[in-house]
Amino acid sequence: MSTPRSSAYLDAVTLEIEKKLQRALASPTQRRNLLQELFADIALEIDERAKDMILSREEDAISPAEDSMDGQLCFYDVLTDHYVQVPASGKRILDLIVQLWSQSFASHIFALLFHKWLFEVQLDNSEVLLRYSSALIEGATNVFWIDTQSNTRRFQSLFRYLLEDVALEPKRLNKIPVQVQRDLFLLLSRFIFFYNSVDKLGSFLRQFPLFPNAFLVGGAEDFFVIELADQLQKLKVEPVLLHYLSHIKLLQGMDLRMATSTRLKACLYSFTSPGGPMYPTRAVRHAAWDALDLLFPVGRYPRHLISLFFRLLYPWINLFKFGEAEEAKVLNAESFERRSLLYRLKTPKTKTQKLFDVCCISDFARFLPTSVLVRRIWNQI
Repeated sequence: MSTPRSSAYLDAVTLEIEKKLQRALASPTQRRNLLQELFADIALEIDERAKDMILSREEDAISPAEDSMDGQLCFYDVLTDHYVQVPASGKRILDLIVQLWSQSFASHIFALLFHKWLFEVQLDNSEVLLRYSSALIEGATNVFWIDTQSNTRRFQSLFRYLLEDVALEPKRLNKIPVQVQRDLFLLLSRFIFFYNSVDKLGSFLRQFPLFPNAFLVGGAEDFFVIELADQLQKLKVEPVLLHYLSHIKLLQGMDLRMATSTRLKACLYSFTSPGGPMYPTRAVRHAAWDALDLLFPVGRYPRHLISLFFRLLYPWINLFKFGEAEEAKVLNAESFERRSLLYRLKTPKTKTQKLFDVCCISDFARFLPTSVLVRRIWNQI
């Protein structure tokens, strides 16, 4: 439970959040910047001085190190608990966020501040519940991508709550609509490797909801691998990509359909060659080869042999492409000149001038069939 001192401090922070939301609502031109600033503020890590004011130091209280993930405690961590304990405190903020629903960073802020509140309060209106739960998925997706792009884990506590306290807890999970449950599991599938929660993978797959297209796609493992393969192809940060590839061995032994297995194999193979479209670094290429050989040992040596063959041809392929491009430029230039000479025949001239043009254009006879060339020339004379 919060102490009176910490509650007063959190109420003051809540008031500042409310003021900034009101400013964003009143100023359309500055709305995006204000919401972005507010998002950055609530995602900030709490310093030691603020921790002394917010967290209780009583004997039975939770210490900051125990309450935070990896020793990091952010403002949204304590605010989301505060709005569960005192729901009325966040009601005004929630109303303002709803009015700013379509704006950038509104879903980010909602997901950070009200992800616990959504599963602890009772909402009787199904439309409101669908709107809030969909906003939670959207906001969580956005903040997880921010972590991925910066290779930080500032929002790890949000991920672990959604995984351990929602996805693996049927009582809370069943509070949100079935479609949102499916979206939640697909979202967690994409980031479970990044947030180092692979120890929960078995339980997570057993709780996977039933999808209407399961007879076409497959079971929970197929959906998980498909989302993971799509995630790998979107990653552009080398340390994050290497982190994913280092955990890919956990897929060994999964009972996948042929289409899913082929999709994963193609995804990994795209990281084994230098250049486009993935442009992997040397470390990524080696990690992808290791993962490919581990998961698909059949055909290992032919794959390496074919890859080596094309690597040896790589400079010649570029040379051929360069030669084709230069040849195309020459042909385009000659075609333009040929068209210009034919155009000269259309202008009113004397018979001598026309015959001179015919002599000039005869140098380009090799580019056109003779019958076509002769017909074009003599039709102009």
